[in-house]
Order: sequence, then structure tokens, then C-alpha cells
Amino acid sequence: MFETFGFEETTARQAAVWLGLLLGLAFGGLAEASRFCIRRALVGPKEERRPAMGVWLAALAAAVIGTTLVTATGLISFDDHRFMASELPALAIIVGGLAFGAGMVLTRGCVSRLTVLTGSGNLRALTVLLVFAFVAHATLKGVLAPVRSALGSVTVPLGETVSLADLPGGALLWAAIIAVTAFGFAARSGARPVHLGLGVLIGLLVPAAWAGTGFVLYDEFDPIAMESLSFTLPSAEALFWGIASSSISPSFGVGLLGGVLAGALALSLISGRFQWQSFESPRQTGRYLAGAALMGVGGVLAGGCTVGAGLAGVPTLSFAAILALVSIAAGGLLMDRLLRAPSHVASAPQTVQPAQ
Repeated sequence: MFETFGFEETTARQAAVWLGLLLGLAFGGLAEASRFCIRRALVGPKEERRPAMGVWLAALAAAVIGTTLVTATGLISFDDHRFMASELPALAIIVGGLAFGAGMVLTRGCVSRLTVLTGSGNLRALTVLLVFAFVAHATLKGVLAPVRSALGSVTVPLGETVSLADLPGGALLWAAIIAVTAFGFAARSGARPVHLGLGVLIGLLVPAAWAGTGFVLYDEFDPIAMESLSFTLPSAEALFWGIASSSISPSFGVGLLGGVLAGALALSLISGRFQWQSFESPRQTGRYLAGAALMGVGGVLAGGCTVGAGLAGVPTLSFAAILALVSIAAGGLLMDRLLRAPSHVASAPQTVQPAQ
């Protein structure tokens, strides 16, 4: 498709960076305005959980509908995508999901939220992102890669049934069930209509990215990976590109991450919400660093974060993506219960501060 546009000096890979930047700008601004984060929906203040979950599910419903449409029309196909592997690395996904969920509770924000907070002046979030990116890269290609390989070798054979689309009823039925259920909860969540609308716009960025990288920028002579919104691999790529930019080229993920930071920065400055924030104690610093490391390992093992495996992964109807999201949620709930246990509260009193 890309070669039909007649570009002579711009390659599909270069255009993918600009696409990532534009989508990132939109995500950063929308997420900053809506405080988009699944952690707040799971373990935030009780009065905020349902509205926050409503916004997140509105985004998921829109992502499911949009992704199903671009798939049904034949613009893209997930047949060869890693989410559709016939051998499900169940142990890696479960362990990774639990670790990521625990980490996002320790850092009081999922990676996407912390990226937005970094753009808003939160130095705690910036520190977490740097550690997260380093550990994720180490798990992908560094000293922790043997751990990833060992856990990934334990698989469950799925045969040809790798997604909900392979079950009776097919993709349209299961996508409709997910979308209707999610929209139904969102409508009764008590979230402000404007925030639900922002959630829908965030969700629509998912199919836009799938179609952009998988159809519009498809170049049979120099193909690029079909990608959507995610933060684990992009963070690792951005770190490596920042260190060795003279040797490697930026990717869609690098553009996406840069766009999110810029979008969040711009909107926070315009709205007056930009505020410098930092750590308050050595104990808090240690907690955040531990959470960052857990998310770095967990995001790679699970195949993505709450956005990469959740918001963008679940619309593919992949069992791997669904298992990852469920494991992340379980890890977050378990860590929250552990932190709230009487023995922990008695031995380590501290003020609980949600990500803002």
C-alpha cells in the first residue's frame, strides 16, 4: 500500500515514526485529561474505581469495535501475529502478568499512566520509566533473557484455536459480546460523559495504529511490523535508541513514546496541571524502584502492559492477550491486599498517594 503513495525520500519505516508520534500526541493529551489508568480502576480510592473502570472499558469497547471492523474488511490480519501463536507460553504470561500487576500497584500507576505523569512534571514517574525500560531491555536481550527463555519454554498447545474468533459464533459474535458488556458497564459506572467520550477516542487510536502500520504503511519491499499502542517494547527501544541513535533508526514505538510525553506536557501546561513532583522518602524511592523492576520483567514475560496486551491486545480476541490482562489484574489486586494487610500497615505506616 505504501509504495502507491509515490514517496521518493520517505520510507515506510520513517513514516511509521511520524505515525507513532501523531498517535502518541493524541493518547498523551486524551489520557492526561481523563486520568486514564486501569490501576486506579482496580485499587484506587473506592469512590473513583467505578468511574475509572467505566472510562477504561469505554476505551476497550471502542478498540474492539474498531479493530473488528478493520479486520472484517480485510485491511489487516492477525494470522501471523505473535498473539496468535499455537503454543501458548502460559507460565511466562501468568508470572509476567502477576509481576506487572504487583509492580503497577507499588508505583501507583501503570506504565502508560506513568508516561503521561512524566510529561506532567512527575519525576517519580520519570525514574520509574527509566528503570522499567532498562529492566525490560535486559529481559528482552540482556542478562535476564535466560529467565524469559526458560519460562517461555513452558507452553500449552492450542492447535488452531488460538482466539475467541476460533470458537462457535466467530469473531463478530465475541467482539459484540465484549463491546456490549464493556459499554454497558461504562454507561452505569458514574463516569462523566466527557470522560467516557475521551475514553472512546483513546480506544479508537488502537485500530488506527493497527491499520496504519499493517495496511497504510505496508511495503512489500521493506515490510514493517504491524503494531498498535503499547509501552513495554517502545520503552526498551527508546532507551536503546537514545543511547545508540547514530547506529540504529527510530521505530514506531519510539515515535509513540515521544508523542505521549509531548502530548501530556502540552495539555498539562495549557490546563495548568503541570507540577514538579519528586520522592518524599528513601522508603518510597525503594518501593517505586521495586515496582519498576517488576513491571519491566513482567511486561516482557506477559507480552505487553495493560495497554499493549490489554487495550490493544484483547481486541485481537487472542487468548494470550486475555490471559495477560487477567493476570495483570490479579497481580494488582493481590499486591494491594498485601499492602493493606494489618501486619504490613502496622510495621510500615505511610500515607497512600494515588497517581495523579
